[in-house]
Amino acid sequence: MQIKKSVITLAVFFYPALIFAQTTYIPEGSKDYDVIDRLEIKQTNNPVLNFSSDKPFSRKAIVPAVEKIDSLDSANGGNLTPIDKYNLHALLMDNSEWVSGSKQSFLSKKPIWNALYVTKPNLLEVNTKDFFLALNPIIYFQVGKESGNDENIFLNKRGVTVRGRIANKIGFSSTISENQERGPSFFQDRVAQYNAVPGVGFYKKFKRTAFDYFDARGYVTFNATKYIDIQFGYDKNFIGDGYRSLFLSDDANSYLFLKLNTRIWKLNYQNIFMELMPQFTKTGDYLLVRKYAAMHHLSMNVTKWLNLGLFESIIFGRSQYFDFEYLNPIIFLRYVEGNVGSPDKAHVGFDFKANAAHHFQFYGQFLLDEFLLKEITKNDGYWANKYGYQLGVKYVDAFTIKNLDLQVETNRVRPFTYSHYDSATNYTHYNQFLAHPLGANFQEFIGIAKYQPAPKWYINVRGIYYYKGLDSAGIDFGGNPFELYTNRTSNYGYFVGDGRKVKCLNATLQVSYELKENLFIDGGYLFRKFTGLANSNTLSFGIRWNAARREYNY
Repeated sequence: MQIKKSVITLAVFFYPALIFAQTTYIPEGSKDYDVIDRLEIKQTNNPVLNFSSDKPFSRKAIVPAVEKIDSLDSANGGNLTPIDKYNLHALLMDNSEWVSGSKQSFLSKKPIWNALYVTKPNLLEVNTKDFFLALNPIIYFQVGKESGNDENIFLNKRGVTVRGRIANKIGFSSTISENQERGPSFFQDRVAQYNAVPGVGFYKKFKRTAFDYFDARGYVTFNATKYIDIQFGYDKNFIGDGYRSLFLSDDANSYLFLKLNTRIWKLNYQNIFMELMPQFTKTGDYLLVRKYAAMHHLSMNVTKWLNLGLFESIIFGRSQYFDFEYLNPIIFLRYVEGNVGSPDKAHVGFDFKANAAHHFQFYGQFLLDEFLLKEITKNDGYWANKYGYQLGVKYVDAFTIKNLDLQVETNRVRPFTYSHYDSATNYTHYNQFLAHPLGANFQEFIGIAKYQPAPKWYINVRGIYYYKGLDSAGIDFGGNPFELYTNRTSNYGYFVGDGRKVKCLNATLQVSYELKENLFIDGGYLFRKFTGLANSNTLSFGIRWNAARREYNY
């Protein structure tokens, strides 16, 4: 309650300065992200797109940058393919409130009753001087069959999404959906293990082995100054350039947050203040306790092609109050944590991204939890040397094949990273991991190929291989951030993969056809092989409208 009062106080403080246009954000899972990724790499030196580590993307920032690319390419005969131009046009349609040029091509030829689908992307669109509104349905029906499973795999999602602007000063967005889901057997095992449906919050059992859950997200936005965007709401965030993130991912449930994003000169500085849920077992109706987080990410375009970033975070649990010291958006969090007695979970990190030759992007992250230099040099598996790293490369228009994009990534996290001596301060939220879905004590390799042979066709092939050390014979080997690191049995001998070592291959083939704007017919095949278990083969088909694809990528 105290953090909510603090947020309201900040909002009231900033309200007199609401004189600059606000923005909403491109939603999680939108096809626009692939378009922006390609444009950034092919442009190499775009000062706006090079700040793409912080997601979701601001429509206000992205659209002018894309419009400029479009106009320059048309004037100079640039390197965009016909399919790129089709995708670019679709992106501008999806974010039309910020488009400054002609919108004639966005209009439908045959609107329904001259009121619905007047524009191609939106069921209902209102665009007047002081008010913009876009409302769309959410529908996702998918059915599949898994080998060795007598029950059908399915996902049934229905909902609505709406976004808008009021008097060019306040922005808002809300997405609500009702869901019933029975995922593959390993998905059901994960729910049983962690008492959580991946990516969502409160759920109920449905038809014995399926789950019923309600997903509601929303936020409001405004500007404190020309350069500072403020967002307050209940949703997800992602920090990084890879398929995974070791800093903050969008794999866990949504959370209440206040976000300040400052973009000026060659700098982008993001502050996120979050209210989270510690681990719990729900046995009835009662108030769940809270914990909190503060995260800072500073990135800088060091050159036109190189972006470097610094990250820091604090997770802290307080039963009676919120530590206001952590609301300071510019001080080093580790310093504050020391001043209050060092009871909290601190992380620091470094990330980089380099675009090269209009075809390549090299990226990476390094996350530091804790370490002793003298123990690292000994290489004796000291438990408190807790860190992780990510390295990856993207290759667009690979081997001169237009619109074939490849990506290779590896992630490695040492044992006990993300865990703490207090269950209220580990790097988790709502019984799920805040960063990588595998937790810690693992090495992962990812390969992705995306191909768009024609404007409406999308082919995605992804392979994930990892090995991970699980607890064995009641001994904690540091792979589960929910376990207290004080439960370890020794101080030395902890290496990645130690414990009960398991290996997993998760491979998918996904083919989609876009019937109309943001309405997809999907077909997919998933193969998963896990140590000691029978192979899982799942074939699925579905239809998806204004909804992100559901992934089972662990």
